[in-house]
Parts: sequence; structure tokens; C-alpha cells
Amino acid sequence: MAQINKKEDILHKAALLFHQKGYSATSMRELAAAVGIEASSLYNHISSKEELLTNICFLNAKKFSEGMNSSESIDASPSSKLSMLIKQHIDIALEDKTSMTVFDDEWKHLSEPHLSSFLQTRKEYQKRFCNIIEEGIKKGEIQNLPPNLIMNTIISSLRWIHFKPESAKKVNSIKLHEQIVSLLLNGIAIKQ
Repeated sequence: MAQINKKEDILHKAALLFHQKGYSATSMRELAAAVGIEASSLYNHISSKEELLTNICFLNAKKFSEGMNSSESIDASPSSKLSMLIKQHIDIALEDKTSMTVFDDEWKHLSEPHLSSFLQTRKEYQKRFCNIIEEGIKKGEIQNLPPNLIMNTIISSLRWIHFKPESAKKVNSIKLHEQIVSLLLNGIAIKQ
């Protein structure tokens, strides 16, 4: 098993504390205690609490951007690309639910220039997502509804996954992929 270096451990523990208490309510002293070092020693590894938040937010944004790059690069139908993006959201949420919660809920505590950069990255991702939807509408694969409405509905529908309680049994991600993709792309009504 690969050993986690101190900075990775600090980042992981920060994500956990930000998830549990919120970014604002988490102190550096609590983080140091969670890592098992003195608060003053934290600054040998990081410059600030905001550096941790920035790293968590941008590491997750990078995962989403890489997934978007992959889905855009394949020769597939728009609905197949959407299916791939949905699966990616599920996988990222299941991989590290604590940092996903921080990514979704605590980004608003970023200061400039990080906040503007993060919002621009998110806006670009959403635009690319909508472009795939628009292509699907043009090809008759997707209902002719506002692409932004479809994109926001899909992304909002996936946010609950990282709120899964620790005590819940391990999720079968393949089955979850199939069920959620079917629900989001085919709907809940039985076609008569």
C-alpha cells in the first residue's frame, strides 16, 4: 500500500473536517490535532487554511475537466457522452465524498483570484456539458428543452451521492451507474 505523505494527509483531514464542520468553523488547531502534529508545525507543510480549500476545490475541478475531455474526445453519440459524464460524477463522488462535499458547498469561501478562477472553470465545464446536450437535441436524441435546464437537473440529481452515510454498505457502482443513467436519460414514466 502506498504511503500518504504529510501534505496529502493534511489535505485529506482538512477535507474531512470541512465536510463535518464547514470551512469557517474548522480551526487550524483542530486540523493539527487531527493530523497529530502541533498547530505551528502545519505551516511547514501548508501556507494557510485557504490553501487547503483551494487545493480541494481545484483538484476536484481537474477531475471533472479531465472527464469532460475524455467524453468529448470519443466518437460516440451525445447520449453516450452524457452517460459517460453521469458515470464520471458518480465515480468522483464515491471516490472521495468528503472532498466532493467541500467542492460542492465550501467553494464560496475562496478569496480572489481563486474564486473567479474556480467560477470560470465551473462555467466552462457547464458550457461544454450544454454543448453535448445541444448536439443531442439537434440529432433528435434528447428532448428539445433548454440545455441549461437539462444540465442543471442532471448535476443536481447527482449531488446526493456524496452524502451517503459512512455506515451504509458499499455501493455497487456499476449497478448505480446503470440505474441513474437509465433514470436520468430515460425518465421514470413507463412509456405506453
